[in-house]
Amino acid sequence: MSGLPDWHTLSTWTDMPLLLRLCELVLAVSLIELLWFMTRRPAGPPGLVPNLLAGLSLVLALRLGLGGAGVLWVAACLAAAGVSHVFDLRARWRRPVASSSLRRQRS
Repeated sequence: MSGLPDWHTLSTWTDMPLLLRLCELVLAVSLIELLWFMTRRPAGPPGLVPNLLAGLSLVLALRLGLGGAGVLWVAACLAAAGVSHVFDLRARWRRPVASSSLRRQRS
């Protein structure tokens, strides 16, 4: 197709350092966001910190995998993402959800 690269396949991305830098950029922005939420009171919407930790762990696993780190490091990041996700789900499950009838009574 007119000599343009096929961007949806990884094999055409010959500039692997670009992918690594993009992962590092996402990690840096996410870390700043996490630190900002953790240092402010209240810490934003409930359950946001475990959600951010899960995302950070997933991006870190991607970065390590693309960088050629060992399988154990990638697995540890994926396990950390899973644990954070469980904490996030547990926090969401514990929060009472206001029914629509209660919302109508309040207004």
